Amino acid sequence: MSTPSAFRERVRSAIGNERLHVALGRATEALRSRRSSALASLDGFEDVRDLSRKVKLEMLADLSSHLQRFEERLVANGVEVHWAETGTDANRIVTEIARRHGVKRIVKSKSMATEETHLNHSLQQAGMEVVETDLGEYIVQLAEDRPSHIILPIIHLTREDVGEVMHRRIGVPLSSDPQTLAAYARAKLRDEFLRADMGITGANFGVVETGTICLVTNEGNGRMVTTLPRVHVAVMGIEKLVPTLRDLDAFLKLLARSATGQKLTTYTTLLRGPRRPGDECGPEAMHVVLLDNGRSRLLAGENAEILGCIRCGACLNACPIYKHIGGHAYGDTYPGPIGAVVTPGLRGLHGWTDLPAASTLCGACRDVCPVRLDIPRMLLALRREAVREEGAPLSLRLGLKAFAWIAPRPRLYRAATRLARTALRSLARDGWIRRAPGLAAGWTQVRDLKAPAPRTFQDLWKEKKR
Repeated sequence: MSTPSAFRERVRSAIGNERLHVALGRATEALRSRRSSALASLDGFEDVRDLSRKVKLEMLADLSSHLQRFEERLVANGVEVHWAETGTDANRIVTEIARRHGVKRIVKSKSMATEETHLNHSLQQAGMEVVETDLGEYIVQLAEDRPSHIILPIIHLTREDVGEVMHRRIGVPLSSDPQTLAAYARAKLRDEFLRADMGITGANFGVVETGTICLVTNEGNGRMVTTLPRVHVAVMGIEKLVPTLRDLDAFLKLLARSATGQKLTTYTTLLRGPRRPGDECGPEAMHVVLLDNGRSRLLAGENAEILGCIRCGACLNACPIYKHIGGHAYGDTYPGPIGAVVTPGLRGLHGWTDLPAASTLCGACRDVCPVRLDIPRMLLALRREAVREEGAPLSLRLGLKAFAWIAPRPRLYRAATRLARTALRSLARDGWIRRAPGLAAGWTQVRDLKAPAPRTFQDLWKEKKR
């Protein structure tokens, strides 16, 4: 659980971190530019968005039936299915699977669901060796850090930072050249793939029609994780379903373009079960863990729409707040606009009320969302719920009551604004207010406030009409 003071401390730390700003600025701008170019290559982009939104919302409206059919297809394909009500349940189930199969070494592909449950820690506590094989996640693990972005786990690090981490943790010669560092990591991870007993992945989509797990990656590690070890476990949020392979095609077109600016990711892998007689590769056993962990509660509320998120990360790259504070300031697995809705939904609003408040409500997240999720509406709903549950500060309540009384009275309103304008101008130096009183003090803690003009627009308009 987070606290308001902890959130503000994380934000202050992020705002003062110039190296973080450089890393975030470079990456988010590049992703936004590539996204725009990629979307131009998709004919009927708006129609594909509309279709995908319709499919997702219809799926969520009857999720229990679709989950039941998905389980039936998986079982028919030879997959063992497990249901996890909580993150703790999911960790216990995966640990028991590992013990049953005599697993000692585990390799993992990138998975937000397992980040959400802190699976690595549980497996390590059980005496198993766990290695992340996505390059970004591998660096995060070496740094004993956590991801700062849904798509780019180390968006908060510069290449100099990465070089220092690899030098310190695995003895790589100090370098900031990405190709050199990637080559060292590749050589190190190749041995891990060959030694592993179990591979663990998430799931980008689950296709109800065929009982198929779909993974999209830009590194070959996903296929290594799912074919070389003798056991494969996929941990999948229950909301990740799509009805048919035809629907999957539409979502794949949107996901790659919105996430990384590609027409299609380098590797799109469809998995339908363990190795069959005659197959040259694949695991001897495959397990799918269907994770709830608060999703059913979220589905029953007014923000159920957020479960339609396909985890592309486009809203993070567009959000002015995320671009200034990064992912760690949000305090949990999911950062940015999506995290400001998902985290209170999964964890409960208590302790997380600062997340929906950390938004300008500019609507950029809604504009770039490939399935048109109305994130600003959901943020406002959470703010309203936070006030109902925890109340608003006394100063804010009194201020709003005073404004509500003054605003409908034009003469009083003009007199009050004139007085406020005069008071603020008296505090200005060289046209800027560096320390404002009252409720405005929070603003001037981190930025200067432009002094009000000596005359309002209405004053100038009246003067012109004379």
